[in-house]
Order: sequence, then structure tokens, then C-alpha cells
Amino acid sequence: MGYAAGNYEVIVVGAGHAGCEAALAAARMGCRTLMVTINLDMVAFMPCNPSIGGPAKGHVVREVDALGGEMGRNIDKTFIQMRMLNTGKGPAVHALRAQADKFLYQHAMKETMEKEPNLTMLQGMVEELIVEDGQCVGVITKTGAEYRANAVVLTTGTYLRGKIIMGELMYESGPNNQQPSVRLSQNLKELGFDLVRFKTGTPPRVHKDSIDFSQTEIQPGDEKPKFFSYETKESDNEQLPCWLTYTSEETHKIITDNLHRAPMFSGVIEGTGPRYCPSIEDKIVRFSDKPKHQIFLEPEGKNTSEYYVQGFSTSMPEEVQLKMLRSVPGLQNVQMMRTGYAIEYDAVVPTQLWPSLETKRLPGLFTAGQINGTSGYEEAAGQGIMAGINAARKVQGKEPVVLDRSQGYIGVLIDDLVTKGTNEPYRLLTSRAEYRLLLRHDNADLRLTPLGHEIGLISDERYARFLDKKQKVEQEIERLKSTKVRPTEINPLLESIGSAPIQDGSNLLTILRRPEVTYAHIATISPSEIELDEEMQEQVEIQIKYAGYIEKQLIHVERLQKMEKKKIPESINYDDIQGLAIEARQKLSKIRPISIGQASRISGVTPADISILLVYLEHYNRVTAAGG
Repeated sequence: MGYAAGNYEVIVVGAGHAGCEAALAAARMGCRTLMVTINLDMVAFMPCNPSIGGPAKGHVVREVDALGGEMGRNIDKTFIQMRMLNTGKGPAVHALRAQADKFLYQHAMKETMEKEPNLTMLQGMVEELIVEDGQCVGVITKTGAEYRANAVVLTTGTYLRGKIIMGELMYESGPNNQQPSVRLSQNLKELGFDLVRFKTGTPPRVHKDSIDFSQTEIQPGDEKPKFFSYETKESDNEQLPCWLTYTSEETHKIITDNLHRAPMFSGVIEGTGPRYCPSIEDKIVRFSDKPKHQIFLEPEGKNTSEYYVQGFSTSMPEEVQLKMLRSVPGLQNVQMMRTGYAIEYDAVVPTQLWPSLETKRLPGLFTAGQINGTSGYEEAAGQGIMAGINAARKVQGKEPVVLDRSQGYIGVLIDDLVTKGTNEPYRLLTSRAEYRLLLRHDNADLRLTPLGHEIGLISDERYARFLDKKQKVEQEIERLKSTKVRPTEINPLLESIGSAPIQDGSNLLTILRRPEVTYAHIATISPSEIELDEEMQEQVEIQIKYAGYIEKQLIHVERLQKMEKKKIPESINYDDIQGLAIEARQKLSKIRPISIGQASRISGVTPADISILLVYLEHYNRVTAAGG
């Protein structure tokens, strides 16, 4: 028997990127929060890439920040390189990516959490959930300590029944040789949850002094870095370069000759791996026509000689990995400090969750991060903050917060998971967002800061600064619209930048719509009386240049929102609805969508099924209203 060890309002299990955001959100919303983790030295640890951001993922970090989360602030404190990617393309795909000093990143996050007044941190292994009257009301640790709470958030990452695989070698372990969590996985099965086996992998780490950088290409950071958090205005972080090299014919031959020893192909690995982050052996088999693949050499921190070999994820035997590495230009004499490995782990089938990330089977239990079948620190943080917010709101007797697909990439991510599920580790891509012109890196604050303030995670002071920015941008757009210029005033400028001269008077807004004209050009002709910082100027320019496209997407969103507003009562029995196709009936009963919008995105539910459902709902609501 266990012993009563303490009462809290929210308990978070796990202290990775999802757990940190969940615990901080719940604590900052006023809930007494306990975070339990196997090892307190692994808070916010980066077992894979020492980086944050990139396409779609960087957008999520901005959204987490706009809601009042921590990841953006933390990476801004601890980056060793910052680069804006895709700058040659439109603003919808601009993506910020930072190399982290992985050790500083951990320490800074742990320090932030230790200072949070409502948050208690505890080292312990959670082995069981406490269930009473069909509700999750706490957890029991390996030592028999029972902690009670009104809501529990599981963010166990790759630790659930974790198994490390390297060639023929296999052993139970969490990432980086940490203890795995075995009993909790069994407990979830006993409670009736469907689990699935996934795998992910990591590349070897090599010693900096054994790399011949003269055979590689330098990849420096941006001279004037941008930041993830809207609160960061400047940084004196020293930037370190990354380096680019390529696999060689010899690398491909070594891999091909040893495929019979690769767990992926010898049948040792049961779990499904991530399609968009394949191992090097998988890449060479799948893209056998490609003579070489990019390899990035990334420093893991300022005070370490370890370099991360990005693009070289592998589970080959140790001696084969060393041969593979030494066949890469620049790595001929490399010293391998840590071996790459694959890790298999249990994940919860995410269609068992409501869009609030609360489990349908066990009220009071929320899950976030890799346990939900995703890959990536950023995807984890996005789910973590939403699970923390909704756990706190459940405790406070408030309605859950659900972001829709037009509000943020976090909305796209969670809707994809709970509506469609995933049969492989899920990774966010910009192509998954149908409204990506609205969900840009630059405007996450305009989309989500009012919500963050309403929830209680954005301070009044920060919200006032946000409103000031929004107002100035609107005023400046209005000014450009009402400021007319004559051909004699503007044509010299237009001709100097290769833009066609105007014949008649025009307003500045129309001129700024031209692709080759920037806000800086306009400001030389007609400077604003309002002081606009760089972010505000960028916002003015994007809103003017893309107004037509943005309007079209907003019309689509309006249609979508009509569908989202048509709620489906939880008590509906789909077997009562005549005319529904069998597949639709099965899928609707399993997923239990909360709105017509969500129902329409379930694969196997056709427009005809939706029409039948709408007719039925109308009748159902009339009868219910009449008290029938």
C-alpha cells in the first residue's frame, strides 16, 4: 500500500518540452501544480537536435510565446545561432531556426520553473494513475507515494516502455540511457487505452577537434538576428557557425553492404519511424538514385566539444557507424563520442482524446507531446501549453480552450491528431495548414495574444504593448491610404528601383502593393509621424501587399467557422441516424467530434453523411428544446 504524500490541483508527469509548458501554464493560471519527473537533471533536455524552430515548427514556438508560454523566451536566452530560413520566398513560409546551447537551454528552463511560486518539482517515477468514480484523481510513484489532484497531464515523451536499438544490441532504456517507464505503460493498457509502438532515432555525436572543417562549407547565423519571443528586443549572444558536408559514394556502399545488420530492415524494429525525419540507411534505400545527401555539423553548446551530425540518424551497429562517419568529407579522422541509436516507445492513439487533449476514456487525464504520437520539441511544447491551460480550466470549472485550424499551427496539429490520428510519428509541415497565409511567423501575436491575456498568461503590461503595436500598424495603413502623391514626387524613386512610373496621382498604399517597392522606400518620400519599430513596419508592408490573398482566405475561414459553431451534443447516438454510411457511423461513434466542422474532417465521412447529420441535428435540437 502507498502513503498519502500531498494534494495539488494539477499534476504534470514528465519534464520534457511538453511537461515544462504544461506545468508553467497551470501554475501561472493560479493552480497548485506538481511536476514529477524521473530525473530532475533532464528537465527540458534535448535528446536529439540541439535546435528549436524551422518551417512550421518555428511558427509553433511563436504561437506558444503569444499565448504566454516559455519556449521562445528560453531559446532567445540560450541560442548560439539564429537564422531566418526561406527569406527568398513569401512571408507565409519565413521560418526562424535557432541552434541552442543544449546545456544552457536546460539550465535556464529549470531555473525558470524552480522560481515559479505555484510549482513544486519532484524527482520520482510515476507507475500508476489513481482512478476513483471513473475520474483520474492522482498518481502513485514507485516508492508508493500517492499524490492527489483534480487533473493529471501525462507528458512522458519516449520513455514509455522505451527500448534502445543499435544493430543487434537492444536494451530497455529511455533516451540518452535514462531509466524507461515500464509500469505506467502497462497501467494505461489496464485502464483500456489503445497504445501504438513508434520509433525515432538520433545520430552520433563527434569531437570537434577531429573534424577537418576545411572540407566543409560554413553556415553562419544572421548578422542581425530576429527572435522567437515578442518580449526579446536585443541579445548579445555570441553566434557559432554550423558546417555543411555531404555523404559520399563510399558512405552509400558501406550502408548497402551492411543493410542486413540494420534493425530497420532486419525486422528487429517493430515501431513505425517518422517519414519526414528518416534514418540515413532509410534515405539511401528510398532515394537510391541520389548520389549524396546533406549533412550538417552542429555545435551542441559553447562549453562542449560535441558536435551533432544532423541528417545522419542511424541505428546501425557501433563499428559500422564509425566507418560510415569516416567516409564523409571532413570526417575522415573523426572521433565518435556517442553512438547514434533508434528508440522504440509506446504512444497513445490520439483519436482517444477530445480537442482539449483530455482523454475521452478517463476524465481528468490529459496527454501532451510525444505520447500523443508526435515528433519534435516544438510540437510537444504546443500541445503542452494547451494541455496545461485546459487542465487548469477544468480545475477552475471553466470551458476548455480549443484553437481552430485558422487560429494557429497548434490548432492544425491538435485537430489532425484527434480527428485523423496518425500511423507514424507526426511532424508539422506548412503544407498541413490550409490557411498558412494567415498563420505566419510575423503575426502570431495578432492571432493569439488577446486569448493569452484572457486566459491569464499574458500580463496587462505586455497586453498594453501589444495593443499599442496593433493600433500603430492600423494607423499607419490608414495614413498610407489617405496620403496622395503626384507623379513628380514619386516617379524619381520608382524609376531608381526599376518600377514603372505613374501617370496620375496615387495613394501610397497602392504604390506599396508593388512587389519591388518596400516600406523603407515609401518612408523616404513620406516618413510617418508615428514611431514604428522594425516589426511594425514589416506588419504594415505584409498586410498591404497580401491584402487580396488574405481576404480570400478570411472568406474561407468564415465558412469554416459556421461549421465549427454547429456543435454536436455529446449524448448523440450515431446508430439512431438513418441513412449514415456504415463507415461514417463507426468513425463518428469512435471519434465523437464536437462540431460539424470536426466531423467533416474525419476520413471516411463524406459530404452526403454530413448533410444527413445536419438534418438529424436540426430535428434533435428542436425535440430537445421542446423538452422531448
